[in-house]
Amino acid sequence: MNDIPKHERRWASDTIPGKVTVSAGTSPGTESSSAGDEFVEVTLDLRDDDTIVLRSVEPANVISIDDSVAGSGYETPVSVPRSPSIRRNSSRGFRQFSQELKAEAVAKAKHFSQELRRFSWSHGQASRAFSSSSAQTGAGGSAGGGFETALAARALRKQRAQLDRTRSGAHKALRGLKFISSASKSNGVDAWNEVQKNFDRLAKDGFLHRIDFGQCIGMKDSKEFALELFDALGRKRRLKVDKINKEELFEFWSQITDQSFDSRLQIFFDMVDKNEDGRITEEEVKEIIMLSASANKLSRLKEQAEEYAALIMEELDPERLGYIELWQLETLLLQKDTYLNYSQALSYTSQALSQNLQGLRKKSPIHRMSRRFLYYLQENWKRLWLLTLWVCIMIGLFTWKFIQYKKKDVFHIMGYCLLTAKGAAETLKFNMALILLPVCRNTITWLRSTKLSYVVPFDDNINFHKTIAGAIVIGVILHVGDHLACDFPRLVSSSEADYQKYLKGVFGRQKPNYGDIIKGVEAVTGILMVTLMAIAFILATTWFRRNLIKLPKPFNKLTGFNAFWYSHHLFVIVYVLLIVHGVKLYLVHKWHLKTTWMYLAVPVLLYASERTLRLFRSGFYTVRLIKVAIYPGNVLTLQMSKPPQFRYKSGQYMFVQCPAVSPFEWHPFSITSSPGDDYLSVHIRQLGDWTQELKRVFSEACEPPVSGRSGLLRADETTKKSLPKLKIDGPYGAPAQDYRKYDVLLLVGLGIGATPFISILKDLLNNIIKMEELADSVSDTSRGSDLSVGSTDSPSLNKIAPKRKKILKTTNAYFYWVTREQGSFDWFKGVMNEVAELDQRGVIEMHNYLTSVYEEGDARSALITMVQALNHAKNGVDIVSGTRVRTHFARPNWKKVFSKMCSKHYSGRIGVFYCGAPVLAKELNKLCYEFNEKGPTKFEFHKEHF
Repeated sequence: MNDIPKHERRWASDTIPGKVTVSAGTSPGTESSSAGDEFVEVTLDLRDDDTIVLRSVEPANVISIDDSVAGSGYETPVSVPRSPSIRRNSSRGFRQFSQELKAEAVAKAKHFSQELRRFSWSHGQASRAFSSSSAQTGAGGSAGGGFETALAARALRKQRAQLDRTRSGAHKALRGLKFISSASKSNGVDAWNEVQKNFDRLAKDGFLHRIDFGQCIGMKDSKEFALELFDALGRKRRLKVDKINKEELFEFWSQITDQSFDSRLQIFFDMVDKNEDGRITEEEVKEIIMLSASANKLSRLKEQAEEYAALIMEELDPERLGYIELWQLETLLLQKDTYLNYSQALSYTSQALSQNLQGLRKKSPIHRMSRRFLYYLQENWKRLWLLTLWVCIMIGLFTWKFIQYKKKDVFHIMGYCLLTAKGAAETLKFNMALILLPVCRNTITWLRSTKLSYVVPFDDNINFHKTIAGAIVIGVILHVGDHLACDFPRLVSSSEADYQKYLKGVFGRQKPNYGDIIKGVEAVTGILMVTLMAIAFILATTWFRRNLIKLPKPFNKLTGFNAFWYSHHLFVIVYVLLIVHGVKLYLVHKWHLKTTWMYLAVPVLLYASERTLRLFRSGFYTVRLIKVAIYPGNVLTLQMSKPPQFRYKSGQYMFVQCPAVSPFEWHPFSITSSPGDDYLSVHIRQLGDWTQELKRVFSEACEPPVSGRSGLLRADETTKKSLPKLKIDGPYGAPAQDYRKYDVLLLVGLGIGATPFISILKDLLNNIIKMEELADSVSDTSRGSDLSVGSTDSPSLNKIAPKRKKILKTTNAYFYWVTREQGSFDWFKGVMNEVAELDQRGVIEMHNYLTSVYEEGDARSALITMVQALNHAKNGVDIVSGTRVRTHFARPNWKKVFSKMCSKHYSGRIGVFYCGAPVLAKELNKLCYEFNEKGPTKFEFHKEHF
C-alpha cells in the first residue's frame, strides 16, 4: 500500500461533514477474523442520497475490544479510531461510544458490502501487481516491467476515480464547464433565436464561414477559442470544413449547449486532442493554456504556459507515461474545489437560517412601510435634521424679508414680484456664505475628531456643498428673473402720480426707464455675477468635469478637471461683486441695513485663512522623492519622505501639487502608506489631463528597466536625472478614517479605488503584529509572576490588558478588490503577500476579482481555474495576481457576500466602506438597507468623496 503515489492522498484530503471511518478485515459482514489476517482502514463518505465515495484505503492496526462489546449483538468488528488518547484496554465510556458508532456505521456499510468486497479484491490485486512489478524493476527488471507498473498504477487510479465520481460531484462540474454562459441565464429557445439572427446577418450564400463562428454564437471577444471549438465539433462529425449551413450550425449549437456533463467534457477534451488519439500530451496542454489565456486577456499567463502545462502533467501523469486521458481531466474538474480551499468564502454559522428567514416571514403592508420609514430615519437622521434646519433657516429668512418689504411703499408699485426677489436675495446671501464652510477642509478634519461628529454628517460635506449650490441656482433664478422680468417693468410702466407718491425718494424726481435701471451699479454687478456663476456651475457638472462631453478643438479645453479648477476661481471675482452689489442697493440707503457683508465676513475670512494656511504649509512640508514607479494600467506610484509634523490616520487623503505640471493646481489622493511607515506614498491613475501630464513628466525622469528587475519604469534617489519637485498639503479627513468604530469591516474598492483601504490594511497588519508581541510579553510576565510566590505583579497585568484591547478593536476585515486588468495587482503585491504571511489570526480576508476573465464555470476559464488551483496547492502563489491571495473571476455576487457576512457576524455592526464608481455605490447602499431590514446584523455604508 505504501507504493501508492502520494498525490492520491491529496484527493482524499477534502473532508465532508458526516464522514465515517470504518476499519474491517475482509469486508463488513464477517463475524470474526484470524490473527493472521491483514486489515485495511477504508475511509468512506456516506451521503444522504445513498451514494458512497471512497476516500482512502490504508493499512490499519486492530483495536481489540473486550468480549462484552463483541457479544453485544453486532456481527461486524468495526473500529473507529478517534484520537491517540483511546487505549487498547476498554472502559465503560469507550464501550458505550463504540456501540453507538458501530450501530450507525454498520447500518450504512452493509448496504454497500458487495461493492466493498469487489473493490477490496481489485485493490489488493492491483496493489500486489504494482508491488511485484516495482520489485522486479528494482532488481534489474526490463523496461517493459516498468511500463506495466505504470499502467497498473494508472488503472488503479482510474478505478478509484470512477468510484469517487458522484451525482453531486458531476453536477458541480457541470456548472463549471459551460461554453455559452448566456444560454443558461436565458431561455434556450430565445438564445437559439438570437444565434439564427446572427446567422442570417453573417451568412454568405446560406453558409456561415469558420471565421464568423465566434461572433455568431456570442464569442466575438474570444475568436481564437471559438475557432478551436469549431474545429473540434467538426472533427467529432468527421468533417473538416471552413463553412457550415444553418442545419449544421444547429447541430453544433445543440452539442455545446448540451446539459450532459459528459458531452461538454468530451468537447473540451476534443479541443485539446487535435490528433484524435484519445490522449493529451504536454504540448497540447500548453496550446490550450495559451488559447485560454488569450481569450481572457492574460498575457503573463501565455508567457508561463509551458511551466503550467508541466504542472498539470506532473499532477495528472505521476506514472510519467507522457499523456493524460479523458478520465484524468474529469478528475481534475471534480476535485478542483479541493485545491481551492486556500481561499474559502465566509463560513456560515448556525444563526444563518434565522437571519435569512426573518426576511421571508409575511408582514402587513403597514408594518413593512413603518419598518422602512424607521430604518430610513435611523440611517439618515443626521442628514435629515441638518437639512431640515437649513431649509427652516431659508424659509425664515425668505418670510422675514417678504413681510418686511410688504410694509414698504415700493410694494404698491412693484407688487409681489419685488417681495419674492428680496426674499430670494436674503437666502442667496445666506447660502453664498454657507457654501464655503463644507470646503474648509482643515476645519472639517478637526471637527471630525470632536463630539460634534456624532450629530453632523461630515462625510457628506461635498454633497452638502453641491446641495447648497443647487439652492443658489434656484435663488438666482427667482431673484434675477423677478427683477428683470417683473418688478422693473412694473416700475417703468407705473403712472407718474404713483411714482411721485411712492418712489420719489428712491430713484429721484424723474422716473427712470428700463435702460437707466439696467445701467445701474446694482444691475451691472448682478448680471456679471450671474454670468460668472453660470460658467463655473456648468463646468463643474459631471459631464464637463469628467470629460463625458467631447467637444471639437479648441473647445475641448472647456472640459476636464483643469477647466473645473480654474473656473471655480472665478468665485473670487463673484464675491467681490457680491459685496459691491450689496452696498449699492436701490431701495436701501442706511449702512447697517446692508447685511451682505455681515453674512460673508466670517466664512470668507475662514476660507481665506485656510487657503493661506495651505500656502504656507505646502512650503513648510518639504518632501523629497524616494522612489517612483509606473505600473501597468497607467498607475504612477510616488514614495516620498515623511515630514516630522505630518501626522495622519489610515484612510485620510492629502493634496499634491507638481509645479512642473501646474504651479496652481492641487489634487487630492488617498494616502496608501500606513501611519507607522517612515515614508508617504500615493498611487495616481491617469484619468484626466493633469494626471496624464504628471505621468509624462515622471516617465521622462524614470530609467528603463535593467536585467533581473521587473519591466517597470522606475526612479529613485540614485537616478541620474533630476526628479520633479512635489508639494503636499494635508492630511484631510475622509469616511474611511472612521473604520476603528467598527468591529467588522467590509472594504470594497474598484480599480484605483482600492487606495484608501491599502493604508487601513497596513495599519491593521501593524496592529496585529503589535498584538502578537504584546501577547508574548503578557505571557512572559505571567510566567514570571507564577514563579514567584506571593508576587504583587498583578496590577501591571491589569494595565496591559486594557491597552491590548485599545490597540485593535477590529476583529475582522474583508477586502474586496475588483479590477479589469491583471497588471493592477502589481500595485499592492507586497501588501497582499505581507497580509497573507503575517495575519496568522485570520483578521484580514482578501478577495481579488478580475473582471477580464470569464466567470468561474465558463469553459474559456476552466483550465485557468485548474492551473490556478494546482499552482497554489504546490507553490502557494496565485498565477493571476502573483501573490498568495486567490484571484476570483468576473464580478462578485454582492448579495451572497452580504448574506454570508450576516451569517458569520450575527447581530454585529459592520462598517461598509466603498471607493469607486457611483453605480456600485447605489447597489451596495441598497443591499445594506435590505439586510438591515431582515435581521439584527447592521450594515453602515460609507462612500469616499473628494
